[in-house]
Amino acid sequence: MGKNKWSQPATPPPPLFTGEKERNLVKQVNDELAERIIGQQVLYYPIDIDRTNFHDIYGESIVKTFLSPVRVYALVTWGGFETVYSKNIGMDKMTKITVKFHRRRLVEDQDLFVREGDFVAYGSEYFEIVKLGEPKLLFGQVDHPMEIAAECIKARKGLFDGT
Repeated sequence: MGKNKWSQPATPPPPLFTGEKERNLVKQVNDELAERIIGQQVLYYPIDIDRTNFHDIYGESIVKTFLSPVRVYALVTWGGFETVYSKNIGMDKMTKITVKFHRRRLVEDQDLFVREGDFVAYGSEYFEIVKLGEPKLLFGQVDHPMEIAAECIKARKGLFDGT
């Protein structure tokens, strides 16, 4: 038998189908699906960090100042109405939505960072973001989260008017 012509490489090869080109293709397809086919959009109202007066210790603000709204294409899931009972208030109806943003489109293209306490307008209603999560990873790679899921509740009249 002759000498073995195969040898172990010094470094492992890059993973198949999970490189930068593939990530860019997924971004392009997701952008086109969200904007041209699905077409759901929200107006995103980010808090103006520079002009809002936050409490030194708690980091909260009673009166928030917002930047101009930004139109964002996203997937919106309507949570319907839920009746909640409280001893102090009585019965109350709450409306919830879940807004799923394409993370890379939001951060790289629109320079937006979703935060709890920001507001979104969906249809003629305003919703406050109360919970954030990043439930999906691109190709299972921990360094590449793909989605930002924002759970939102309907804002009470007078709390936020979009101006």
